[in-house]
Amino acid sequence: MSTLKNKVQLIGNVGNSPEITNLESGKKVAKFSMATNEFYKNSEGEKQQDTQWHNIVAWGKIAEIVEKYVGKGKEVALEGKLTSRSYETKEGEKRYVTEVVIDEILLLGIKGEDNATE
Repeated sequence: MSTLKNKVQLIGNVGNSPEITNLESGKKVAKFSMATNEFYKNSEGEKQQDTQWHNIVAWGKIAEIVEKYVGKGKEVALEGKLTSRSYETKEGEKRYVTEVVIDEILLLGIKGEDNATE
């Protein structure tokens, strides 16, 4: 059970075209947002949709896969861990960011279908 301490699995749609950065070390990093949807019925019995947005980060080989195959609107399944970090803006304000750093990605949808909307 020790491997289950910090594990995230999500299935959803990519919200924006991944931002790819090539670092001086030669390593790649990909960042993108992803939406997950949950459906439920409210107290009146009406169907409701709740959308959550997640910040996704991929490194190395996974970033290369993201760069090549993942685009806005694409449905993906991914697995990774939840991370939090903080930084200061130019104005000196402290900001906090929570991200999912992925180590696996699965491209979903119909084979051969390109549902990227760029």
